[in-house]
Amino acid sequence: MKKDNPRRSFLKKATLTSAALTAAPLVWSSGYEEKIALQRQYAPQAFSPNDHINLALIGAGIQGIYDTKAALSVAGITLVAACDLYTGRLDRAKELWGDAIFTTRDYREILSRKDVDAVIVATPDHWHQKITIAALEAGKHVYCEKPMVQDPKDGQAIINAQRKSGKICQVGSQSMASLGNEKAKQLYMDGAIGEMVMLDMYNDRYSAEGAWQYPIPPDADPETVDFDTFLGGAPKVPFDTKRFFRWRNYQDYGTGVAGDLFVHAFSTLNHILDSHGPNRALSTGGLRYWKDGRDVPDVTITLYDYPKTDTHAAFNAAFRINFIAGNGGGGGFKLIGTEGEMEVGQNSVTLKRSKLGMVPGGYSMVAFTEATQEKIRAGYAQQNLESRASSLNVGTTTWEAPRDYKGGHHDHFYNFFTAIREKGSVVQDPTFGLRAAGAALLANESYFKKGPVQWDPTGMKFI
Repeated sequence: MKKDNPRRSFLKKATLTSAALTAAPLVWSSGYEEKIALQRQYAPQAFSPNDHINLALIGAGIQGIYDTKAALSVAGITLVAACDLYTGRLDRAKELWGDAIFTTRDYREILSRKDVDAVIVATPDHWHQKITIAALEAGKHVYCEKPMVQDPKDGQAIINAQRKSGKICQVGSQSMASLGNEKAKQLYMDGAIGEMVMLDMYNDRYSAEGAWQYPIPPDADPETVDFDTFLGGAPKVPFDTKRFFRWRNYQDYGTGVAGDLFVHAFSTLNHILDSHGPNRALSTGGLRYWKDGRDVPDVTITLYDYPKTDTHAAFNAAFRINFIAGNGGGGGFKLIGTEGEMEVGQNSVTLKRSKLGMVPGGYSMVAFTEATQEKIRAGYAQQNLESRASSLNVGTTTWEAPRDYKGGHHDHFYNFFTAIREKGSVVQDPTFGLRAAGAALLANESYFKKGPVQWDPTGMKFI
């Protein structure tokens, strides 16, 4: 990750201007208002034949389809091929993108095609490493879905393959490039919340779909589903449509809530702070409700320790996932510092800064005489204890992206394709991707070992 240009290519077209903003009066300091918003300029672009990019999709499931739709929202991109192990998804790909696209159940046929410039790898997690390396070796640029690897030990091989190939490899944590993240990074670097104290992240899901109980098509059988290929290097088991269509529920193919959800948070957090990640984790939880054959927990609480670095103080992070929420669900991602807190979303950031509360009120003064209370107040008044390091005033401000903003998913692909066209680089390269995945998967390591685990965030390995 290049530290001198954190916003990467899409911000070449961004300007800092007045934005949709709700604020207490005088929340922003003098000279700061011109930095309030990031306005993405979606100007039409013309591409020469050399700049046109032919794309292929490997893994045409839920995320693969959403990824492809986002990719095709970027100008100059054409989908030419799709691969999946269920024939119904190949039929769906033609339904969405036309009969002209090439379809296959063998990803190697995709990689052998000379008309494919880049591929999306949106397979189950246990296939990410093998197909990503094969694609890089075949000379293709790769957008690999998160988590980059199922096991952190497999990550260095992708880093090496990318460096050897010289191709762009970007990990697909789609909210990474959002304007909300960029605004939060700007605010943090400007000292808006002071020194980091903790991160509070939670995600409650109160639906079967949210708990990965995805529908199984009625025509799924050994003829329409290549189950043996799906298993890959996982243990051999009899044909099972639940394992194929609900693979996130099983350790053999997925990475549980950590790989599905934690990795997004770590991508965002590490980017905002310019950090390599945590060095310790302790996880607990259990399988409380969805006792449907899955072998990963549906309630997870994990505590992380971040060490002190040049860009942030030592702090703690609390991650909580609940697939049986009682209040209809919801989520949050809050950075808490010594001077304030930020609630960060893809399209908005809410900054709250309050007085420090250093001067005692009535509660702790009740045991003193009125004369003593007056002396105590006078002593505090002389110390000016409510001052803060940042020049921002107290109050609550919400920044929102412009209404025509296309979203972080679009921008993540915009960055990917711009790096290909300009022979540049991306923030979420394999090294960044491994640090995010490694941090997330510490939760699984701790949960199943029933104890704390240590991680080297710079060397990207277990201790």
